[in-house]
Amino acid sequence: MIRLQKAISQSGLMSRRAAEELIREGRVAVDGRVARLGDRVDPSAGRVEIDGIPIPVAPDLVTYLVNKPLGVISTSDDPHGRDTVIGLVPRDVRVWPVGRLDSDTEGLLLLTNDGELTHRITHPSFGVAKRYVAMIESRPSRREVARLVSGVELDDGPAAAKSARIIDSSGDRTLVELEMTEGRNREVRRMFEALGHPVARLVRVAIGPLVDRSLGPGEWRRLTTTEVRSLYQAAGRPD
Repeated sequence: MIRLQKAISQSGLMSRRAAEELIREGRVAVDGRVARLGDRVDPSAGRVEIDGIPIPVAPDLVTYLVNKPLGVISTSDDPHGRDTVIGLVPRDVRVWPVGRLDSDTEGLLLLTNDGELTHRITHPSFGVAKRYVAMIESRPSRREVARLVSGVELDDGPAAAKSARIIDSSGDRTLVELEMTEGRNREVRRMFEALGHPVARLVRVAIGPLVDRSLGPGEWRRLTTTEVRSLYQAAGRPD
């Protein structure tokens, strides 16, 4: 057990003095109770919130951002011996993928050992949008793209993007950017197929507020505490 302000400062979010000020203002809670100066917390077990948003204070929490290449599987292991995203990051701490990207989909994926963060990013009730760019080897109309938002009927129920727009077109090739808050199996590809425009290439370019154009395929980096906090803020509270 350590003093609460020390646990907050060790997270890297702010100094002890700033943490003390937030505690005085009644903006910090531990396990659902408004904290007071002098309170102690077990960083590995206590739930600390600032303004109702959890902050990661456990010393062993780690979250990686990976740019998943084509052909790599978004699982912890594969019985067929295929390459997995776990093989892209350090193995000193056990982590797992936050959601999944299909083998033939590229782009940003989180790996973490933070169960609370995993739940908030993957559960649709929190509404954390993932942004994709789909390359279509055809010319969908703007009306068809608008249907991605109004809703497309799939074999497992209706699916709808949060937003969708054409960002480029040349010849018979079109780039469509869309935001999704669900993560059903091959959902984006199936939505385009339902419109008669199969996807030739699909890349996830953002997870909530996270964007990193500097990561090449197969590269990774550890998220800063501020970035993890931004993901918690983006999740907010469930709808």
